[in-house]
Amino acid sequence: MEAINFLLAGVGGQGVLTASNILAEVGVLAGYDVKKSEVHGMSQRGGNVTSHVRWGKTVYSPLIGVGEVDYLLAFEALESLRYLNMLRPTAKIITDDHRITPITVTTGNAVYPERGQIDGWLRQVTADVFWVPGVSLAEGMGNARVANIIVLGFLSRLLDVPEQMWQEAIVRWVPGKVLALNQEALARGSSLAAAAR
Repeated sequence: MEAINFLLAGVGGQGVLTASNILAEVGVLAGYDVKKSEVHGMSQRGGNVTSHVRWGKTVYSPLIGVGEVDYLLAFEALESLRYLNMLRPTAKIITDDHRITPITVTTGNAVYPERGQIDGWLRQVTADVFWVPGVSLAEGMGNARVANIIVLGFLSRLLDVPEQMWQEAIVRWVPGKVLALNQEALARGSSLAAAAR
């Protein structure tokens, strides 16, 4: 079987690496050979963070080639645009509609595009674009930091992997004091995907 390729992208502090660890764990639990690679960049200063996760019968490299991403998970709206050249035409994009204003915009040297513009650019590459109000839902749950798990919950509905494996992966990677909140976040994301299909 050909590998399933996931690219996760966001800004430092959004939990990109936690999400990629959980996604890799789910792949292992589902019986796949799994490889993972991450780039931190200037993550501690609000820079972009990416992670490649690959599932397959046998996966030799952790890095995804140009034009080979099956699923793009963007935890911030603008981050979804950075990697369009990495996507297959059949790729699915799941992007949080949250906006983090980059320094070029705050200094007046650039303009943050409207959601409709971003959506149009994404749909030039693939018809499967899903917008998730991850941060706003997470804030409503009392902790904006679980937005990454809401996005993962949405993804979980698009994959043929039992929910129990997702729950088990969360138990392994999330501290006990916030475990219940993260489990609820996963369920919220899953419910969103069920309604969108």
